[in-house]
Amino acid sequence: MFANGHTVIQLMEQLAPKHYAVENDKIGLQLGSLNKPIRKLLVALDVTDEVVDDAIRQDVDLIIAHHAIIYRPLAKLDTSTPAGRLYEKLIKNDIAVYISHTNLDVADGGINDWLADQIGIKQEGRGCLEDVHTDQLYKMVVFVPESHASAVQEALWRAGAGEIGNYANCSFTIKGTGTFKPGPGTDPFIGEQGKLEHVDEVRIETIVPASVKRKAIQAMLKAHPYEEVAYDLYAVDLKGRSFGLGRVGKLEQEQTLGELAEAAKRAFDVPAVRVVGPLDRLVKKAAVLGGSGSRYVCHAGFAGADVLITGDIDYHTAHDALAAGMTIIDAGHNIEKVMKGRVAAWLNEKLNAGKYETVAVPSELSTEVFVFV
Repeated sequence: MFANGHTVIQLMEQLAPKHYAVENDKIGLQLGSLNKPIRKLLVALDVTDEVVDDAIRQDVDLIIAHHAIIYRPLAKLDTSTPAGRLYEKLIKNDIAVYISHTNLDVADGGINDWLADQIGIKQEGRGCLEDVHTDQLYKMVVFVPESHASAVQEALWRAGAGEIGNYANCSFTIKGTGTFKPGPGTDPFIGEQGKLEHVDEVRIETIVPASVKRKAIQAMLKAHPYEEVAYDLYAVDLKGRSFGLGRVGKLEQEQTLGELAEAAKRAFDVPAVRVVGPLDRLVKKAAVLGGSGSRYVCHAGFAGADVLITGDIDYHTAHDALAAGMTIIDAGHNIEKVMKGRVAAWLNEKLNAGKYETVAVPSELSTEVFVFV
């Protein structure tokens, strides 16, 4: 059985939830329909003519890409223009295009974490350069018969509830007596229709982050034996976990800026990098940001980084950074190509777990626009 397009995207949004995206980012379904079986999907960094031609050759139903193909509202669809011809080709071959951009940058285990892993930034103590989204925290209170209290607790914890900072499985329980009278048409787990019941129950309280709220509710209801579950869910004025752009942390191995630049070429599979700063300067702490990093030089400095590794640094920003004593390795925007293999592998694992025949493949084509001579 092949997964429906909506099912594939639900899986993708487990990795990169849409609400992680920065404001006004062009993400989500941009062309075509998801209301169809997906036999094969292609993961690409950019959607170019060459990528679309390759998708047609491979009989692909869906492209999941990082960079948008529609940046602003269309006044018309002129198929004589390069963009219009691209859209026409996709539509005629029934290939949908879905974009996962800054939400994939921000996500745990997303692009910026993959780049940090490749360049050797330790996971311990790793942080973000700029917070984009902070999880709203909710308090869940649910009343359970004593016989099922542990099962409901475990279900909530498996769904991601009960995490406070670095502590997991946090909850509070107290025993009491629940009362209820089953009405006509009910099928009570305990008691009889029309008779007031007094039941030994456990009140379970735990914290539920907004990112897992729906999953936690579903898990709790599934584990709970009652036909009608008594529970409360309300927002609390506490700051949850933050998710953001870029990563910063200590390197696994201290090295000079020149050595790190060579390591970046190997790690990101690029022929050259641009470097700002003295090559013999020792680098202990690094920041990395996929895409254009000009706006984040100061963020990296404030975070204590010795170097910012990114792409698309402009000339004047480079001068300002050098004057401020900040070093930069500009490895190019195309280093985000790491997402192709990683996203495809992640989706294939989830699709296989769901026993779907749908296959995700990474694009083998390079969409690097610059030629190094």
